[in-house]
Amino acid sequence: MAKRDNGYFWGTGRRKKAVAQVRLSAGEGKISVNRLSLEKCFPEEAQRIVIKQPLELTETFDKVNLLIRVNGGGKSGQAGAIRHGLARALMIFNESFRPALKKAGYLTRDSRMKERKKYGQPGARKKFQFSKR
Repeated sequence: MAKRDNGYFWGTGRRKKAVAQVRLSAGEGKISVNRLSLEKCFPEEAQRIVIKQPLELTETFDKVNLLIRVNGGGKSGQAGAIRHGLARALMIFNESFRPALKKAGYLTRDSRMKERKKYGQPGARKKFQFSKR
């Protein structure tokens, strides 16, 4: 889950097929995602807002540095995975953040996944057109 290691606080987050490893340390607010800036990795403003939600809730935006590795899934799933991992790392960083993060739902893993395609059908739920004759 998450642990403390040489001044770093780790949190692993998951969403859909995406997995994010978040490394948090005390600092001045630098965020690096896969060795790129947050703006380069996530050009969509809505995704950046999702990522920053736990920092804004705990008011630690300019007090921590983040080193994030994320892979799998799409950009939306990756943003959700980063938010989950960041919330877990913040909880280890300061245990008093737990009630606020829990109430906001950031510590809960979103278990919704894509439903599998079934045989004899074109998709998960869609059926081929029925013909009586």
